[in-house]
Amino acid sequence: MTSAGAASASTWAPLRSPMFRALWIAQFVSNLGTWMQTVGAQWMLVSDPGAAVLVPLVQTATTLPVMLLALPSGVLADLVDRRRLLLATQGAMAAGVGLLASLTGAGLTTPAVLLTLLFMIGCGQALTAPAWQAIQPDLVPPEQIPAAAALGSMSMNGARAIGPAIAGVLVSVAGPTSVFALNAVSFVGIVIVLIAWRRPAVEQDYPPERALAALSAGGRYIRRSPVVRRILLRTALFIGPASALWGLLPVIASHQLGLSSAGYGLLLGALGVGAVSGAFLLSRLRARYGQNALLTLGAGGFAVATAVLALVHNFAAVLVALVVGGASWLLSLATLNASMQLSLPAWVRARGLSVYQLIFMGGQALGSVVWGVLAEATTSVISLLVSVALLVGCAVSLLVLPLRKGTGKLDLRPSSHWPEPMLVIEPEPLDGPVLVLTSYRVLPENEENFIAAMTVLGRSRRRTGAAQWRLFRSVEQESTFVETFVVRSWGEHMHQHYTRLTGQDLIIEQTVEKYIEGQPESEHFLAVRDVR
Repeated sequence: MTSAGAASASTWAPLRSPMFRALWIAQFVSNLGTWMQTVGAQWMLVSDPGAAVLVPLVQTATTLPVMLLALPSGVLADLVDRRRLLLATQGAMAAGVGLLASLTGAGLTTPAVLLTLLFMIGCGQALTAPAWQAIQPDLVPPEQIPAAAALGSMSMNGARAIGPAIAGVLVSVAGPTSVFALNAVSFVGIVIVLIAWRRPAVEQDYPPERALAALSAGGRYIRRSPVVRRILLRTALFIGPASALWGLLPVIASHQLGLSSAGYGLLLGALGVGAVSGAFLLSRLRARYGQNALLTLGAGGFAVATAVLALVHNFAAVLVALVVGGASWLLSLATLNASMQLSLPAWVRARGLSVYQLIFMGGQALGSVVWGVLAEATTSVISLLVSVALLVGCAVSLLVLPLRKGTGKLDLRPSSHWPEPMLVIEPEPLDGPVLVLTSYRVLPENEENFIAAMTVLGRSRRRTGAAQWRLFRSVEQESTFVETFVVRSWGEHMHQHYTRLTGQDLIIEQTVEKYIEGQPESEHFLAVRDVR
């Protein structure tokens, strides 16, 4: 690797971008505030007679909105200006946390009020997450996306390691009002940086996507993208068993290691320290190994950490193992997150990342329930050992279900290479469905290769908007094939022309052209209304 390439691949390379650096610092401060808020909220409920039920509900109130709003938030982040969306959500969350601090200071925060406000703040976080990740390619070049993903994970896990400790001191000295107030202030930095960020305006002379149609288009893209589907599968295979450690760590800390809440905080801190250490190692490991090797290392390392937690009763040994576990967690998630970002074109990036977020958060939430039920039926040790076996299976499965070759290296730059149709009728955006027919002349010796290339082209058509796609052979004209696909509206077909095609789609079409004679000829047909 050249020195320029090594510098570009460095974990710290994205921080050379002034805007990324400013946003990263502001996000780290905000993450600190969020973890401090969680500790303050839990502490408020500890002395309540229903603490056993109420304290876990703090996590539920903050994570449930992600489950409910992940897909709508992805659609929203693709349809509106992401900078303005982030400004609105950050401002709304600051107001919500400020209200929580004011009510707490006035002694008016009952458990119901606390959980309701936490849920509303969580809704803001759910709306923020896809947009926040989707702007990364606007801030750094593609080769730095893995490093940017690692820095994002390091920000979250570093705050997880430091925030609870700071909150514990502040709550004991000044009460939970202080941490809520500080969290409200922590949003100010992000708002200031976003106001200073000036994205170039994008002009368009085509109709905007409608929400439901955009949701359908996003789902269609994911279903027809083997690369994206494989990344989501790898995420589910890792997150499901890995959630056992996070879910059962408090139980092991208390019952098996005999630790107090301070000791449990140290265990969480070890995971955070490991994640930060993993970020330091990531660029070197990426330079030496491929994505699948990193995922194998991540799953294997987390399996080792989980096994030590289950079987070893020595606090120091568990602490070291959790540092390894934190590093392995970062290696896996940074690799998966970066691969996801680099495999999604700009027009559907937030929608794809919202599905990734849904699997990530859902896997943790549902996984924790499953491992808790299994631990209740057997023991926590057995539950952890079952998760170890599944993590080992996750690592081994990379031999048969690896991330596909070329993941993260696709040409996803916009490519408006389709010629403008010559219209005698000017359709309205909602008119449709639209039928597109394209005829091809193929020499007999090229037919097999042509059909194989058209199979790949069919997936491209479906990803970019086709609700139906078929290839037909003429029985009247020799060596003639006709491709048909249906798009649900003229407006959506215009989005195919102007926003959804990428350099990768052009490469696929050029592969088809190798096996045909002349140029393909296309015709467009609009469905006639009220004719059945």
